[in-house]
Amino acid sequence: MNRPKSKSEHRARRHIRIRSRVNGAAEKPRLIVFRSLRFTYAQLIDDASGKTLAAAHDMSSPKASGSKKKGTKLERAAEVGKELAEKATKAGIKTCVFDRNGYKYHGRVKAVADGAREGGLTF
Repeated sequence: MNRPKSKSEHRARRHIRIRSRVNGAAEKPRLIVFRSLRFTYAQLIDDASGKTLAAAHDMSSPKASGSKKKGTKLERAAEVGKELAEKATKAGIKTCVFDRNGYKYHGRVKAVADGAREGGLTF
């Protein structure tokens, strides 16, 4: 059996285990979180149709005012959760299932979840 060698391979295996249990539908989509070294991304995905229903991130677009969002990565991650919850309520989504994408449930991943709950999503 080939054992994973790197952190990313370990995370990919954990993600596969999580995805075997977590599945999203149109009425209860999957909230997935991705962390890069600089930014945090979150999406609500309907796995039945394979479509993204809502998405949020903490990057500022290069064509926008030119200023990046302020605050620590943890604070910006909480804002991503709130922004996603706001978009979800506009789309008529109130509940979802949380997919931590193989990451530990702490830090920025937990901040996104708490921000989404604060914004009105339940999971």
